[in-house]
Amino acid sequence: MQIAGKNIVITGAGSGIGAAMARRFAAEGAASLTLADLDGDAVERVAAGLECRTLALRVDVGDEEQVRAMIGRAGEYGPVDLVCSNAGIGTGAGLEATPEQWASAWAVNVQAHVYAARAALPGMVERGGGYLLNTCSAAGLLTQPGDAPYAVTKHAAVAFAEWLALTYGEQGVGVSALCPQGVRTPLLAEALEGVAGRVVAAAGSVLEPDDVAEVVVEGLAAERFLILPHPEVAEFERRKATDRDRWLAGLRRMVSAVRG
Repeated sequence: MQIAGKNIVITGAGSGIGAAMARRFAAEGAASLTLADLDGDAVERVAAGLECRTLALRVDVGDEEQVRAMIGRAGEYGPVDLVCSNAGIGTGAGLEATPEQWASAWAVNVQAHVYAARAALPGMVERGGGYLLNTCSAAGLLTQPGDAPYAVTKHAAVAFAEWLALTYGEQGVGVSALCPQGVRTPLLAEALEGVAGRVVAAAGSVLEPDDVAEVVVEGLAAERFLILPHPEVAEFERRKATDRDRWLAGLRRMVSAVRG
């Protein structure tokens, strides 16, 4: 998918990867951008700096009615061509994670993708074209030490993206799973206070959000299912599949080193 001339929705667009995609898509000539975030002021600031038709909305992506309304508002600019379901949250918790933390992680990291697909897919299928980009994280292919809800829900997000791709690919709908590792975002900054963030920082390079947006544009143009801003994640996943015991042992050593 080429970005020029497309009507695009981005959630989690108030900062980080979402804001970077908004800037890059505007530069690529998007016809319109509908930007959503739980932080309404932040997403308004992002929208104000873009030179294309832009709508900024405060949206809780864990609420299906709000997601459906968001897609409806985006449709005022014309058929929605691309939905970037990008919002995500971490908990930094393990077995002590509360039911509320599990519920929030599930709602934002998994159900938000479901809600976006349910709202946007009927129109895409009817037109025989459209695209879904779900931000799933490298944690969805590997794991996330220090954050059980994040690891589990991101795996589910990858599984749902795969299901969408195999179910709707023959109907003209493209699907990509964006799986970055460390990116300099508010989510990582918060996680650096615990094991989860320190392991991510130790595992490889920490990219800037603009770097990720560049890879996204390339990945969408090539219509690749897995978009990997950190190419080494593909090798990590291969090692995991080839010898899971060895892979787990290596991760345990890394976690021990980070904990000191």
